[in-house]
Amino acid sequence: MSTKKTSPEAGTNSLTPPLQPTPVANRRLAQGALSRTRLIAAARALFEKDGYANTSTEALLVATGLTRGALYHHFRDKKDLFVAVCEAVHVDLSAAIEKAADTQGSPQQQLIAGAMAWVDAVSQPGPRQVLLIDGPSVLGAETWAMLDERHGYQQLRTVLSEILSPEGELSVLEIDASTSAINGAINELAQWLARHPADAFPEARDAAIAALRRVCGCFLTDGV
Repeated sequence: MSTKKTSPEAGTNSLTPPLQPTPVANRRLAQGALSRTRLIAAARALFEKDGYANTSTEALLVATGLTRGALYHHFRDKKDLFVAVCEAVHVDLSAAIEKAADTQGSPQQQLIAGAMAWVDAVSQPGPRQVLLIDGPSVLGAETWAMLDERHGYQQLRTVLSEILSPEGELSVLEIDASTSAINGAINELAQWLARHPADAFPEARDAAIAALRRVCGCFLTDGV
């Protein structure tokens, strides 16, 4: 055993706090985040208005005032930027679902309110163009489904699980199958409502709600 004394400072390197970002580094991070946010907002406006195919990279650069280098610093290509736009639209629609569902009492009522919030929002021209028209064709069915599953699909699965399997009676596979079936009906209902705008078909939304109740009628038993 060594009897050599060590100074108090010896062996304290592992306790040295990590270097903190400098003000310059923080400013660069903030500027980068702002550039990315501007790109997504500008791209969303163009994708919603003109569609993916008719939105050029040049149009995105003009709309944001950013350079091509700045664009490719944040996104690999236009498709990668489109994914970010889809995420942003999904986030907004998920918030609308939560807001509508939170005003309801039972899971059955939450289901109808949340589903109609989604239908109302995604049947509007902009979100419909991004999520229902361009999304599946640009991203492919698998990627589009993965995006949906992280947002509205997951909300739907949660409430259906509460309704259909409050005590865990159904398997995960059975809950997923039920969610997929209802989700498909809701998305198709949104497409139908978009083809029947309120100015030309004032009773279309009431018909959509009635259709949703009938489709879900097998388990809506709480006086919705």
